Amino acid sequence: MIDRELYLPRSWADDPPRCRAARVPEQVGFRTKPELARVMLEGALDAGVPAGWVTADEVYGGSPMLRQWLEGRGLWHVLAVKCTEPLAAPDPDGPGGAHTSAAQLAAAVPAAQWIACSAGHGAKGRRLYDWTRVELAAPATAGMARWLLVRRSRSDGELAFYACSSPAATPLIGLVRVAGTRWAVEEGFEQAKGEVGLDHYEVRRWPGWYRHITLALLAHAFLAVTRAQATSPSGQRGTRRPERRARSAPADGSRGPPAAGGAGVDHTGQARLCAGLVQVAPTPSGPSKARTLPPSRTASAAGVLT
Repeated sequence: MIDRELYLPRSWADDPPRCRAARVPEQVGFRTKPELARVMLEGALDAGVPAGWVTADEVYGGSPMLRQWLEGRGLWHVLAVKCTEPLAAPDPDGPGGAHTSAAQLAAAVPAAQWIACSAGHGAKGRRLYDWTRVELAAPATAGMARWLLVRRSRSDGELAFYACSSPAATPLIGLVRVAGTRWAVEEGFEQAKGEVGLDHYEVRRWPGWYRHITLALLAHAFLAVTRAQATSPSGQRGTRRPERRARSAPADGSRGPPAAGGAGVDHTGQARLCAGLVQVAPTPSGPSKARTLPPSRTASAAGVLT
């Protein structure tokens, strides 16, 4: 995750005294979530962030203005939409056609045109669904095509719908793979909430929210990069180097014991970390006696982060 915007409800935006008390900048007004998404996408694209596809849930896919803007920026997309989303079916007599709901378009697909394929791997293995697509009215750009992508559950037959724009030669499996990458967004939020406290905040002012979210995103990015660097090119976790065994200390004490945490010690006495990972000290084998901290140390215990 590389950017963030706070959604300010209309009840807030229409209450200037409340916004001033929360230190909301005066130039900030009400914007829908698709409009906020466009702001973040514009910033990323203008900064040179490489992106070939955009995928999002129904909140964003249900905005025709956002879909049109993505096409204008040359961004291919697979955006989830509701079953009632009106979409233009192709018209043989003209460039456009009558608007029909996504559910009605899917209902007209012959049974032979459904294909089973995987949208990626999940916690329980391959995410296998039945998929089909319906060609929509062609966009103004030559060589491009609009599609309704439909996903059907193989257990209960539940349908999900996606409005797509892509090169005309894009195969069905290509759209399916892009649709499957949206799970990475949910995984990113889950990781950031669990690992760096993305949603663990109690703020009452605009600057406080942005400070917390920015720090959380930075911490999450650090963990993501560290995780990627710890993975070998073959996709397997990197193996740690064998620890250097600590030699027995001579009688004169010229060589100290192994460093805490199991890091090996070389002849200069400097600790070496194995494969860039910090090791923790082993758990003591026997029970430890409870100790009471002095009053001066107890008072500062609240400042310790775990």
